[in-house]
Amino acid sequence: MAAYTLADRPKLLTRLRSALLQRVMSTLVPKRVLVSRGPTTERRVALTFDDGPDTMTLTYLELLKKLDVVVTFFVIGDHVRALPQMVRACHDGGHEVAGHGMTHTAFPKLSRAALLEELNGTQALLPPSRTKVPLVRPPKGAKNFRSVAEVAAAGYTTVMWSLDSDDCRTDNAEEVAARVVNETRNGDIVLLHEEQQWTLDALPKIVNGLRARGFSFVTVGELISS
Repeated sequence: MAAYTLADRPKLLTRLRSALLQRVMSTLVPKRVLVSRGPTTERRVALTFDDGPDTMTLTYLELLKKLDVVVTFFVIGDHVRALPQMVRACHDGGHEVAGHGMTHTAFPKLSRAALLEELNGTQALLPPSRTKVPLVRPPKGAKNFRSVAEVAAAGYTTVMWSLDSDDCRTDNAEEVAARVVNETRNGDIVLLHEEQQWTLDALPKIVNGLRARGFSFVTVGELISS
């Protein structure tokens, strides 16, 4: 698997359109169908990691164990097929594992039948879900009302995020850590990625910084079930 390539920063109009869609959908769509943050009454946060498993997964797990933190991994089905032992290690470490599509194809581009194959094919490769309704994160965060409705009809909850670490657009660990530590609010779901050394380097600063601010760490399932 190739190392993660830095993405271009979206144009302002694209960011505004995406933020507006997220706000509208969060208002109109039930939490059972779409969630982007947890309750804001408690000082809890969920760290999430997209695009694994990969050759760095065990290194991530070793660091997370040292930091005494549980997280949610959103994994790609094709990667799981190549490295099934990595997913077992995530699950055995007490972490939550959920789907991120089989091929990392944007859900709105897929027909209903193809989307079902992506969802169910990936889920069949994963350990039993720790939530009553399995969680799934759309590849690249791409979604529309149709794709979200079809994901829900298939029996899944779409999970987005409320804070983007921007670790897919910068390889500066200090910038990534500062953004997360300074901008996290109660109930946030934080987007991070696997197979990136700078994300790994940022993790201790993120965890220690948030703990200093009084935050505790939970999985997405734990966050949204309260």
